[in-house]
Amino acid sequence: MGESERFSDFKQPRRRLSLGQDGNALMGLFTINIVFFLVLLTLQVIYFFFQKSEGLFFSEVMQYFEMPAQLTRLSERPWTMLTYMFSHVSVWQILSNSLWLWAFGFILQELTGNKKLIPIYIYGGLAGGLIFIIANYIIPPLRPSVGSAVLLGGNAATMAVAVATTTLAPDFRFFKNLNGGIPIWVLTLIYILIDFAGIASLSAAFSLSHLAGAAAGFVFIYLLRKDIDGSIWMNNFYNWFMNLFNPDKKPNAANIKEKVFYNTAGRKPYKKTPNITPQRVDEILDKINQKGYHFLTDEEKNILKRAAEEDL
Repeated sequence: MGESERFSDFKQPRRRLSLGQDGNALMGLFTINIVFFLVLLTLQVIYFFFQKSEGLFFSEVMQYFEMPAQLTRLSERPWTMLTYMFSHVSVWQILSNSLWLWAFGFILQELTGNKKLIPIYIYGGLAGGLIFIIANYIIPPLRPSVGSAVLLGGNAATMAVAVATTTLAPDFRFFKNLNGGIPIWVLTLIYILIDFAGIASLSAAFSLSHLAGAAAGFVFIYLLRKDIDGSIWMNNFYNWFMNLFNPDKKPNAANIKEKVFYNTAGRKPYKKTPNITPQRVDEILDKINQKGYHFLTDEEKNILKRAAEEDL
């Protein structure tokens, strides 16, 4: 798969994502996190109404959402490897993660489309969970408490999105009208400092978990630039799963449109050559300034080449 295919969404760089747009992965993540939070908050209120202790709430309810570090407990509730990264019981935690997820997730989705954000979020959460477990087993001071250590919240997953966005577009700037703008790496650094300040009093396993999330985001973009797209299998699995509940969708049916109308019998298909306008050239140059030359599609590179030859 070539670079032009991997970043085909750049062909519509001016299109803005609205909150109600179909396929908006960022809005999907927000919805999942908010639904989980409201469900847990409702259960907390019910426990409070019946004068049940907070400890009872965590032992009876949260054990099905939070991820335990102890492998025997995890084997009994393996789904918590996923549910923990969408579960929050603190208003501050859900608010903080939502704000940072919006700041970085919006940019990432603008650059790569709707099919990378959720996989990066999940990879970050899985990496954070795995390192959290390992840390509690191999770090001597943490071993005695491995039976009670649990991980909750989307911090590692959000960290993955932040680092992935910064790695993808290190020259991106916010508020460009203010002295050239604020580089994205500055915002990322602020986020990391705030995040680690919030867990400074906790065990080292939490810090390592968040670092693992950051590493997952970096590795995803690094591999993506080498034509290894870790989001493909997740998106394919999601489509397959959703089609199971769609009776009108027949996965094995032949594509009639391709079979009948696009059978060229070996003839070279018609190739559309776009017109070159100064406005189009300016848009491409702006894209280079914001994201870099390597994010141009083959079509955009060809337009620049033709523009240079025609001295536009």
